[in-house]
Amino acid sequence: MSSSDFRQIAIRTESGKAERLFRAAVSAFCSLTRPSRREIGQLEDLTLPLFDDVSVESRRYVAAALSECEHAPAALVRRLCEEPVDIAAPLLIRSRAVSDIDLIALIGRHGLPHARAIARRKDLNPTIADLIRVLERPTLVRVRDPEVQAPAAPTVAVAEVEAAKDSATGQQSAGIAAENARRRLRSMMRTGDEASAAKVDAFPGADTYVKLRETALTGNAAFFQTALADALDIDFSTARSLIANQNYASLLAALRSLDFSEDRAFLITVAIYPGLFPHPQAIRTYLDRYRLLHRDVALDRVRSWKAETLSWMVRDASPANGDSRKASNSDEATASGLRASSRK
Repeated sequence: MSSSDFRQIAIRTESGKAERLFRAAVSAFCSLTRPSRREIGQLEDLTLPLFDDVSVESRRYVAAALSECEHAPAALVRRLCEEPVDIAAPLLIRSRAVSDIDLIALIGRHGLPHARAIARRKDLNPTIADLIRVLERPTLVRVRDPEVQAPAAPTVAVAEVEAAKDSATGQQSAGIAAENARRRLRSMMRTGDEASAAKVDAFPGADTYVKLRETALTGNAAFFQTALADALDIDFSTARSLIANQNYASLLAALRSLDFSEDRAFLITVAIYPGLFPHPQAIRTYLDRYRLLHRDVALDRVRSWKAETLSWMVRDASPANGDSRKASNSDEATASGLRASSRK
């Protein structure tokens, strides 16, 4: 579909009918068997500015149409997935344009309504399915400790089944179950992201993200702190102090200054602070804070860290002699200091 096709659609609907233009553009796009990148970009450029002006019915129609489209535009699909579940459901259930990481972020932002729709996807990643079961009925889920669990043992089971098998051991707490599910989730996200390595490398800062992600997932704090120091161009001690905090506020600002997407920033943060995300609301709070933090503000934070480091270096390099620090700024300050020293 060429730009002239879009113009013809616009001419036929130039009477201010955003609804018709919105639907007609998506319908024309879905009729293409193998749309080019340019055509995908044209559809996004045309429909996204109209998004807030169209009705719920049009959004629902477009979501249903794109859910069957093999090459749906990712930006438009993500925007529709953020809508209430009665609009987003077809995409959540069927769309190939929604990756596993996208699904995880949607669950974190929208909770159970989106999670239940995602649970209906065919070939849903088992770890995401486990997480949804944990979120839906946390008190009826039991997860064995990964260190002692046999490889063939089920990761999650309903309480009634577990009680029949092992009634003496009882159930672990919901918090432990959720943490174990998130541990498997982080492992899945790591391997799943490898599959899209070619796409990651196509974006600026991809090497920085991969390095931070891989060092965070090692569990070795020193490795990650070194990578963070390199990424921000700060010294190692400053990077270590950022991670030493009991909250992720400093790390959030550091990642925002690197202009990572919220999904990438969350993956790194949860690997460093797994205990701070015991429930979906904590994930949603993090994503909201990250989204609302302006990058310029985050860059100012990084500059302040660099300035503090520089001031420490200056103080360490300054002479300890009190008379030298009190020397006058006049041309004879040095000579006066020498004379005073000789008299002593």
